Amino acid sequence: MAKSAEQCRTRQRHNVVDEMSAIEISSPASAAKSRRKRPIQPEETNGAPEERLGSAASEGKARSSSRKKIKVYDASGSEIPGEEERVSVSEKRIEEKQKDACEDVRSSKKNSEPHMRLGLPEEQLVNVPSDGKMHSSTRKKTKAFIPRGANLVGEEVEAATLEKERKAEKEQDVCGEAVKISSSKKKGYSGKKTAKTMIEEEQFCRFVGVPVPLEEAQRKWPHRYMKKVGGKRSVSSVASTNNGSDDELAKAKCHYYKAMVDGVIYNLNDHAHVKAGEGEPNYIGRIIEFFETIDGKLYFTSQWFYKAEDTVISYHAKDHDARRIFLSEDRNDNDLDCIVEKIDIVQFSNNINLKEKLIPKCDYYYDMSYSTAYSTFANLLKDENSGESSLSTISSEDRPEAEESSFNATLLDLYSGCGAMSTGLCQGACIAGLNLQTTWAVDYNTFACQSLQLNHPKAKVRNEKAEDFLALLKEWKKLCEKFNLDVEHPPTPNETEDVSYEQNNGDSSPIPKGEFEVDHFVDICYGDPNEIGKKELMFKVRWKGYGSGEDTWEPINGLSKCHERIETFVKKGYKKQILPLPGVVDVICGGPPCQGISGFNRFRDSNNPLADVRNQQMEVFMDIVEFLKPKFVLMENVVDILKFAEGFLGRFALSRLVRMNYQSRLGIMAAGCYGLPQFRLRVFLWGALSSEVLPQFPLPTHNVLVRGGAPVKFEENVVAYNENQCLQLDKALLLGDAISDLPMVENDEKRDELPYGKPPKTYFQYSIRLSAQDLMDPSCDPKKAKLHNTLFDHRPLQLNEDDYLRVCRVPVKKGANFRDFPGVRVGPNNVVEFDPDVERVLLPSGNPLVPDYAMSFIKGKSPKPFGRLWWDETVPTVVTRAEPHNQIILHPEQNRVLTVRENARLQGFPDYYKLCGPIKERYIQVGNAVALPVSRALGFALGRAFQAKVGADPLFTLPTNFPHFGNAAGEATN
Repeated sequence: MAKSAEQCRTRQRHNVVDEMSAIEISSPASAAKSRRKRPIQPEETNGAPEERLGSAASEGKARSSSRKKIKVYDASGSEIPGEEERVSVSEKRIEEKQKDACEDVRSSKKNSEPHMRLGLPEEQLVNVPSDGKMHSSTRKKTKAFIPRGANLVGEEVEAATLEKERKAEKEQDVCGEAVKISSSKKKGYSGKKTAKTMIEEEQFCRFVGVPVPLEEAQRKWPHRYMKKVGGKRSVSSVASTNNGSDDELAKAKCHYYKAMVDGVIYNLNDHAHVKAGEGEPNYIGRIIEFFETIDGKLYFTSQWFYKAEDTVISYHAKDHDARRIFLSEDRNDNDLDCIVEKIDIVQFSNNINLKEKLIPKCDYYYDMSYSTAYSTFANLLKDENSGESSLSTISSEDRPEAEESSFNATLLDLYSGCGAMSTGLCQGACIAGLNLQTTWAVDYNTFACQSLQLNHPKAKVRNEKAEDFLALLKEWKKLCEKFNLDVEHPPTPNETEDVSYEQNNGDSSPIPKGEFEVDHFVDICYGDPNEIGKKELMFKVRWKGYGSGEDTWEPINGLSKCHERIETFVKKGYKKQILPLPGVVDVICGGPPCQGISGFNRFRDSNNPLADVRNQQMEVFMDIVEFLKPKFVLMENVVDILKFAEGFLGRFALSRLVRMNYQSRLGIMAAGCYGLPQFRLRVFLWGALSSEVLPQFPLPTHNVLVRGGAPVKFEENVVAYNENQCLQLDKALLLGDAISDLPMVENDEKRDELPYGKPPKTYFQYSIRLSAQDLMDPSCDPKKAKLHNTLFDHRPLQLNEDDYLRVCRVPVKKGANFRDFPGVRVGPNNVVEFDPDVERVLLPSGNPLVPDYAMSFIKGKSPKPFGRLWWDETVPTVVTRAEPHNQIILHPEQNRVLTVRENARLQGFPDYYKLCGPIKERYIQVGNAVALPVSRALGFALGRAFQAKVGADPLFTLPTNFPHFGNAAGEATN
């Protein structure tokens, strides 16, 4: 899927608006005076301009002759020899410039007249980009244009200028608060400059020492010294003062190692506050370049740091240490006088557990980088030229080669449903060479837990609330510590051991009547299984002389005489890893429900979505991550977490991961891009400990018919190719590709298992019929493999008599729906209405053929009620409810809704995956699931990251014909 041209155009329009905002702030009409402009004492001046100039010049000479030599010191306080002579030379140059400027006073007045006729004084002239091109993420504010010949040396002109600037300051005070500049467009703000100011600044802002040797400078900064090619200058050789867009690159005359600003010496790789716009906090930058342009302007290049509030974390920054910042690759050129002050920034090791007491005294500290590309917080790469005294820096390159035995990993699936997400992750990881197993799973839906257990018999599946599971984990850790078990280094789960707790103490003596004796404990939980209104730690007891049907849940407080049996249970459970301890889980995945932001909820709290109890599972999910500290995290959720309340919940999830010192990356993926006849967008959030490599997102493998779009503020997070890339994607899959081989069934079908009756017709149908083993074998050829021979869950929701009769009246044609019923016509504006000339048709029950709810759905404009799908279409999403009253869900040729299995195929479930529970519950399990081809592709990305086979780019290309790419063909590309 390529990013659409419309999206690009939208971004371009936004960029132009942002750039114009920057122009408005930077223009002389609204800008404040330069920070370093000295106040000028007004004097009485009479006579011609030449006389005043001569007087000023002679006065300047007198001051120059009586001035003492200025000694210059570096940051450590040591005198820099020879610098006083440079200052004296600079004074002489100032005097010469003052003389040269006098002749331009009259011309400047003449030049101003045409502009004054238009009501635009010279101070308001700015350079406005005329091409409208889209600028990069490090766009600069457009600086004020100073008309040539504007001589402001004379005191009369100076006084006039000061008066104008005072007015400008007042204007800025009035309107400045209404203007805001995006943090991604950092550019040092030097305020309004006059010729006098620029001359004076040479005394306080200048380069120190000899220039960098030309050969060295050309090697380090070749883009500044591009020569003419074929008689024409290259784009990068344009002499620019960087007062336009970043498309113009300043050409350097020479580079320097250090500079002096306000008497303070700055070296390359020093950190500094850089002046921002009026009323804005200073920017934070690293100085990586000092250079003088060919037209004599003094610049430095800053590599920017982001504060938490400047990143996607946004208003959740209040939960972070204000001193923690993030290094970016964003950089641009700034006037030398934009430097405000030197600051102390400390770099921490990536894998250090940041605590307040470990942070030394400093202005800021950082341990991660930040990129706006997929909202990525990542480990720092090695930077040997940073000039810093860092504790240490760990990157993926430093990670030791993992042994083959270490390529086994455990997975905890939270809010697991029927297990689609963990199933796909395990399949994809296996294809990448990682033996990932679903070891634990938690869900509150009983039938979903049954489905997962059926398909993952070795998994320890818990049917309970996630918050109760977290409380249980904490109590379990306490029990292990109580019985002196090593919770820091627990044993690796042994898949060959029996998880049963059946035991026989050898005591077969009869139990007195009316007495019960604990034989052993079967299970443990934290909650209220007896529904008495009190949650506590409970043990499931097998009573001596009774079977499993008589087991009961008993609180630990009532088992004070069973200390030995509790100890036995805990030690066996510890050995068999019935519950995970901190540091044991390799991967946690899950999709915490956020029903409070549903579009069907009219009472959504946009001010604080987490205050809604229906959204608090997001917080519980992160609390479990914080307690267990897995190596990797993958959270899935609906796109509404990025739409509702300006993305409050999505930003919260990112914020929590970063606060826990996890690397993180956020992407939006469309199911159809990975080989399904549906579009459904979902949000995925990667997290990785600093000791691990942050996984990438897999690029699409298929074209897709686009339905709907991503949130505007997060459109750059959509996992897609750029529009200008040459693509050879597989064709988009359609409904017929997925279900045309399935046998015909009736509305009242009751069988859970059926024969296929006919062979597969498409490559998708061959693949979906593979066994679990063949699905994870990249060398398997689906057309030659042995296929699954029993069809499960090919049953539709049985419609009531009225609805079934209505479905039978829907024509078997593309686009058919209730509008084809007799007595319905389409009026103006696509609104349906009853035909007054046709009598309303009634069903045998006496109810109308055309129900009122169909006529009024979405104000009569929707064609969805009793809509029939067609073979060459896709579905927008797979639903959890199969009623045809307000959605297009009828089979193309049969008078019924799509079956559970047909829906499961639209989600990519393999045919061997059997579901449990009533038919309505099976629809819910399928509709809530993550599309398996998506989770399989993400599992492949996880397997590569686990083995440190990941590049620096946030995206990578899956092998051709993934997942069945053969032994020789399948190399992913970064």
